Amino acid sequence: MTEPLNVGRNRAQESTNAIERMYITMRHLFIRGFYKPMGVSGETLREALLTLRPEIYGTIAESKVELSGLQYIIERLPEGIEECSFINLTSDEGYSNSHFKPIIPPKRRRNCYRIDDEQMNIEITRGRSEIYDILTHLTFMFIESHKIMQNVVINEEGHTSRDWEKLTAAVLKEGDLTQKEKEIAITHTANILGRTFAEINQVYDRFATLDNPNKFLHLIHSLGKLAIREAVHGEKRVITFSPIVRERLGHHIHGEVWANNIKKTLHENGLLNRKLHIISANMHSVMNTLYSPIALKEVLKEKSNFQVYEQLSNFQNGELRKTVTEKALEEGMIELNDRSGTNIDVQIFDLAKLSHYKGDDHLNGKEDAPVIIVMDYAFGEQAYETMDELLKPFKDGEEQAYMNVDSISIMGKAGILQGGKGDLMIPDAHLFEGTADNYPFPNELKKSHFENQGLRVYDGSMVTVLGTSLQNRDLLKFFHDSTWNVIGLEMEGAHYQKAIQAAAKLRGNISEKVKLRYAYYASDNPLETGSTLASGGLGTAGVKPTYLITEKILEQIFSDAVQHIKS
Repeated sequence: MTEPLNVGRNRAQESTNAIERMYITMRHLFIRGFYKPMGVSGETLREALLTLRPEIYGTIAESKVELSGLQYIIERLPEGIEECSFINLTSDEGYSNSHFKPIIPPKRRRNCYRIDDEQMNIEITRGRSEIYDILTHLTFMFIESHKIMQNVVINEEGHTSRDWEKLTAAVLKEGDLTQKEKEIAITHTANILGRTFAEINQVYDRFATLDNPNKFLHLIHSLGKLAIREAVHGEKRVITFSPIVRERLGHHIHGEVWANNIKKTLHENGLLNRKLHIISANMHSVMNTLYSPIALKEVLKEKSNFQVYEQLSNFQNGELRKTVTEKALEEGMIELNDRSGTNIDVQIFDLAKLSHYKGDDHLNGKEDAPVIIVMDYAFGEQAYETMDELLKPFKDGEEQAYMNVDSISIMGKAGILQGGKGDLMIPDAHLFEGTADNYPFPNELKKSHFENQGLRVYDGSMVTVLGTSLQNRDLLKFFHDSTWNVIGLEMEGAHYQKAIQAAAKLRGNISEKVKLRYAYYASDNPLETGSTLASGGLGTAGVKPTYLITEKILEQIFSDAVQHIKS
């Protein structure tokens, strides 16, 4: 019997409603100032997440503990958060000038501080999207912790199973575990998690750190211990929002400081009146593309450009990267490491000081050579704040100077709805998830520019989602099959475009003729089993698409600049 046609749509609508409930609830809890995640106040968040069953969180709705999803969130939350009953979301409130050492998660640049054995503070400087991201991950973590508790508490008095006692003994043992002791502990942990010995063995080392090779056992034990304490003894875990973060949110405080620092640097270096090209990308691809042919001539005699880019992307090749960076600093690069709290570093490239690009030296020494501003990736709604502030005129006392922004290019990672990791998406519009808000734009980058390069290329609309960790198969399939011609999903595109359109078409801060270039490469395909973000990063598969996009952006910038100088 075939499934009725409207069933998929109803599930997608149910998922959309669940996402909406989550965000309304999170905003309400933020305004309230505190809540108990596993109490009545956190119930709506838990129910919505369980209704949604996002792909990234795998088996969240089943009794067995989700392993890949757990690894995904642990890489984005501060070390030791699983041990804390009190989690406090703060603004930048001066902890950097204290004895507290910042804890920075491996996959999210945010400052966190362990206040004492029970409390973790997380600094929120990137806007609402960062709060949504953290609360979603924490909700998942608490749900999984209660699964552990339910599997080990055997009666109302709070007595625990033999498996739990054995895991506790392994975690409390002084010194390193032998291979035999480790495997015994994994056996008991597998029973607790509803997983096989092989499944635990497969992910065990992914959780390991240099300081703690048995981090997985400690993580499971800490999560279970706090859940047992909560269920048996009523000691609730609490999430609070500091009064300062509630007061500052949405006021562009960090974005304004960040943007003013960039414009002040341009002004001090006599670059403010030159043609400016803004690129949102990572902190290596533009620098490596411009300067590795100059700095690594000998290496490039034996290897192709892409082989060199792969070497530069390998963290073990620090000396090679240092050589390129030093050449870049010699030939016009200015580094602005962020101190504003946005966690967005910036590079400025004065192309008049670049000796040549691919043998072409037409721009070298020219007073009207363009300037490239590369900004690291923003996060969600932060894209609007940073771009909106950056495009405002520079104020120097009573005077204000409008910037001559010639182009804005956005290169990013995104989830793809057809194709696979590393493939390319060239959008012609951004849509806001859950609304009919849409931002069509003329893209200077075309699908034809990237064909016959060994990667699949797709063009169409991109959905800007509230959080990539909230998308499930039903919702994604609806995007894919709808008449909106959606090719992928990401978190910043519509926010950038909203700021650019306002600056160019309403406020008159930049020219209406500003050229736009958007291109994304696929970090995952959430419709494919085993291809979500939780399955791991791109590795070297991301090198080719990153540099293909970078080279095409630079090719167009240089072509326009050389043509202008010759004319």
